[in-house]
Amino acid sequence: MIEDILLAVAGAAVAAVAYVGAAARVVKQYERGVVFRFRRLRGEVRPPGFTMIVPAVDRLHKVNMQIVTMPVPAQEGITRDNVTVRVDAVVYFKVVDAAEALVRVEDYKFAVSQMAQTSLRSIIGKSDLDDLLSNREKLNQGLELMLDSPAIGWGVQIDRVEIKDVSLPETMKRSMARQAEADRERRARLINADAELQASKKLAEAAHQMAEAPSALQLRLLQTVMAVAAEKNSTLVLPIPVELLRFLERATPEAPPAAAPPGPAPEPLPPVEDLTGPSVDPAPRNLPPDVAA
Repeated sequence: MIEDILLAVAGAAVAAVAYVGAAARVVKQYERGVVFRFRRLRGEVRPPGFTMIVPAVDRLHKVNMQIVTMPVPAQEGITRDNVTVRVDAVVYFKVVDAAEALVRVEDYKFAVSQMAQTSLRSIIGKSDLDDLLSNREKLNQGLELMLDSPAIGWGVQIDRVEIKDVSLPETMKRSMARQAEADRERRARLINADAELQASKKLAEAAHQMAEAPSALQLRLLQTVMAVAAEKNSTLVLPIPVELLRFLERATPEAPPAAAPPGPAPEPLPPVEDLTGPSVDPAPRNLPPDVAA
């Protein structure tokens, strides 16, 4: 009798251990468990940790709640200003409702990927090339809104969308390079012209100041000579300013005209005799009769 009881207890213990082994499940910290009983959603979502299900009746599906990084394949399209570009992006999303993610859509990752590609093509067609190159933050926000509107009904939340790269044709790259070079050249010429204008104004002020104080010009000349001498040249060119010559000309008194010495007037010279004589024709040559005639 006692042996039968011990055998029954041992059998019950083995059955309990087998049941617990078949019904026990462990849900990780970053996962949530969704239980389907006879293919129907059962109860609430199971939290992380140890949980139990009914063997052969319940089926537990674990859903990852971490943020998923999904690259969007490069999409080729034509912008609003008729430029062909290739744009690729990356989408960051996560599941906020595990039950909705399993029930509402067959494969939420594939659905988000396809929706991201179509939304990226739509953004390319609505934007200009300058917006794609310089105003990406605004385009990222618009793309995020386009993805988040349908995804929220699937239990998925779009965390962030980023446009990674914009590929342009080679001809467009060369055109943009020429445009940038021309703009740089224009800015350089404007800066140079502005510098020349400021320098001319300063030189005019300096000229007026030197005109009021002529000694300033001499001091400036001495500074120039010192600057040239500092180079240790073997030849020193000393320019003489025109103002210095004018100053010396004004400072030198004019000499009076020399007076003629007193005495008798000089006698006039005798006339010169013409020694050439009368003109004589040259003797005729012996020419042939026909030439002489």
